[in-house]
Parts: sequence; C-alpha cells; structure tokens
Amino acid sequence: MTIENSTPEMVVGGRNSRVVEKKAPLLPSKKEEEGGFGEFSSASFAGGVFNLSTTIVGAGIMSLPATMKILGLIPGMAMIVFVAFLTDASIEMLMRFSRAGKTNSYGGVMGDAFGRFGMVLLQICVVVNNVGVMIVYMIIIGDVLSGTSSSGVHHSGVLEGWFGAHWWTGRTSVLTATTLLVFAPLACFKRVDSLQYTSALSVALAVVFVVITAGIAIVKLAAGGVALPRLFPDLPNLISIGKLFTAVPVLVTAYICHYNVHTIDNELDDNTQIKPIVRISLLLCSTVYIATSFFGFLLFGEFTLDDVLANFDSDLGIPYSNVFSDVVRVSYAVHLMLVFPIIFHALRLNLDGLVFPAARPLSSDNRRFALLSVILLSVIFLLANFIPSIWDAFQFTGATAAVCIGFIFPAAITLKNNHGIASKWDKILSVIMIVLAVFSNAVAIYSNAHTLFTKSDKATTTLGSVSRFAFI
Repeated sequence: MTIENSTPEMVVGGRNSRVVEKKAPLLPSKKEEEGGFGEFSSASFAGGVFNLSTTIVGAGIMSLPATMKILGLIPGMAMIVFVAFLTDASIEMLMRFSRAGKTNSYGGVMGDAFGRFGMVLLQICVVVNNVGVMIVYMIIIGDVLSGTSSSGVHHSGVLEGWFGAHWWTGRTSVLTATTLLVFAPLACFKRVDSLQYTSALSVALAVVFVVITAGIAIVKLAAGGVALPRLFPDLPNLISIGKLFTAVPVLVTAYICHYNVHTIDNELDDNTQIKPIVRISLLLCSTVYIATSFFGFLLFGEFTLDDVLANFDSDLGIPYSNVFSDVVRVSYAVHLMLVFPIIFHALRLNLDGLVFPAARPLSSDNRRFALLSVILLSVIFLLANFIPSIWDAFQFTGATAAVCIGFIFPAAITLKNNHGIASKWDKILSVIMIVLAVFSNAVAIYSNAHTLFTKSDKATTTLGSVSRFAFI
C-alpha cells in the first residue's frame, strides 16, 4: 500500500514536523487531502481509541462465553489477557520497524523487510480476511433481523417477529436497505477519523450487550436461578482434551486490528499518541471481552451455545424477557453495521494497492475511489444474499489470513531484523507468536474440515462451530 516518491520532502504542521518518505501510505493524511498544511486539524485521540476498538470488537465476541465453557473461567480469562499482551507487543514491534524504515503503512513495513512480495502478500491477506469478515457480518445481520432457516428449522428474525412475514422483512430487502442507507454513506468517508462517532456508538452498543447480560445474570443469581460457573475445564476423556484446543483460534484472533493502526497513526498530529491509543483500546476491549465471557457463561452455564446470541432466542426466565432479547439482538445487529465501514476502509485501501500499485493516492482520485467502493459493496452484498454457505469457505481462508496479519507477519519482520533494532526478548516473543499462530491455524483448519465431513458427529460439530468465529 505504498507509492514511490523520488525525494523526501519536509512538511511542517501541527506539533510535529513530518517527512514524506519514499514509502507513503496510499491513503494520505488530512493534510494532503486538504492541499494545505497550515490549517490542519489532526485526528482526535478519542477518535483513534474508538476506531481501533471498533476494529477489534466484531462478531467474535459472541463466541467468547462458549470458550469459557470449554476452558473454564480462570484459564479462559488468563488467555484473553495473554493474547492482549501479545497483540500489544506485535503492534509495538510493527510500529518500531515502521519508524526505523521510515514507512507509513503496514504494506510499507512488509515491503521494507521482504520486498514487493511481502507487500503483496500482506495486501492479499487483508483483502481475503476483510471480505470474509464483512460477508459474515451481512449474513449475521440478515439472520438477526430477518430470520434464518437451517436444518429444516426456521428461526424468526426480530423484524419478522414484530411485523410478521412480508417481502420488506425478508433478508434481501433488509440487506438492501442496510447497504444503501448505512454501508454506502459511511463508505464515502475517506478518512478513518471521520468514523469516530459511529465507532463510539458501536463500542457503546457492545457495552449495552454486556450491561444487559450482566444485569440479567446478577438478578437470576440473586434469585438462585443460576449456578456459579465452572472455574476450570472438565476433562473426563481424551475428546474433552481435544476440545480445549478449539478455543485457541477464537482467542488468538480476538484482537486483530493491525491493518488499521498505520491509517489511524497517519491521521494523528502527534505520532507518539499511537502507543497509548493502542493500549487503551486493548484495555477497553479486554474489559468487554472478560465481562462478556464471565456474565454470558454465568447466565447460561453449560447450556451456553457456540454463538451466545442464540441463547437469547429462548425465554430468559425474567420479566419482559422478550423485550430484553430484542434489545440485545437489535443492538448487536446495529453494532455490526457500524463495525462494517471500519473494516471496509482497510479492504478498499489494500485492494487499491493490489490493483493500482503505481497510482496516485486513492483519496485524491474520486473516480477510482467510487469505483472500488461500488464494486466491493456489490460483491459483498451479492455473496451474502445468494451464497450464505460462503461462511464455510471463509472459515479456512479467514482464520489463516487473520493470524498472518496479527502475529506471523509482525513476528517475521522482527526476526528478519533489517535495521538491527530487535532485542533478544523481541525475538523470543516473535517465536511464541509464530508457534501460537501456526498452531491456531492448524486447529481451526482441522476442526472445520472435520466438521464439514462429519456433521452428524455431535462433538465434532461443537469444534467446528466454535472455531468458525476465529476470524470474525
């Protein structure tokens, strides 16, 4: 995602002086967009936190209570904290090598370490991962609002439950309206910082889910309606031991946000802010993850489903149960709608780098910007509407691409150590990241493949169902 400039140029603006290096991001900073530098208004710190947090918290949050059912609360929460620590380390390494190589994009860092091949490989992984994620988001939005029929059983959506079955409550109509009224307008923004308010709302909706779940769980706990959750895994046999490993892909990919870090950094006036932005975002998301895991597992116990949202389809055993169920499902659907443009932004940018590697910055070419946006939205819409089984295909490609983006590539850059700045501890962490990522991939691919060929086996179905959330 870089362009080649013949000579560096010093640019002064805001609190810091910047150098536009040989490798600059295809999506320029606001300074470049406005054509002047004296009146530049930098992206806000809070906006960076909300945008990065929204990049992290997607649909995978709903599978976390199921991972607690597999691992137990203590090991599960420890893993959430451990992966957050690894994510912080991987982003710190990525940004350190970015500064050393004078690059302003993830693709630029990969190009600096591994040449054109490394840059293209990163862009392909981001495109594959993000297309898969957004298709699944659309499928889930359609399932929640319009309902779904699987295994011969129809599950009513929220709109169908409220107004009955009509053409305008159907999946195609709902997704068409969502695409035209939500996705398309938000896709028109050229800067990530322009999405800070929708990102803040998205994070707030995730918190709403946690608060409602916690409130219901506490009320039922006080009334003696729920038991204390299991703290450690139950391992009666070898099959149970094997199931432990299926939780690894879900947790390893829970914090993938690396493809948006440089974009957020480029829009900041003070580049030293990116480190606290990353850490506050990880702290916020870890808190949401831990609360969701704890209260979701506390509320539903051993009946916790692989997608905890499905548990809200039934009677919660409290007054106004249907109202709370609808609020949870609607807030979750809207949350995904607002996560979509953040993921789409990185997808469009990386696809542009693949297709038009030598073109001028994307934000300065309105025709190319509009063309890519329309094509991508159309493709994602059509696949989500007419090939809902695409979910199975992206269980493989998405999980693989996600861990490459989050851990394998930053670790490989550190081990390559082109600029001689990696410490011994950096290299140890890099080896841990690669081993964990490769193991995660192997488990996800095996369990998904096994599920596709042995769907009648109950234990195997659980393995595949949990790991399908590993990349969303």
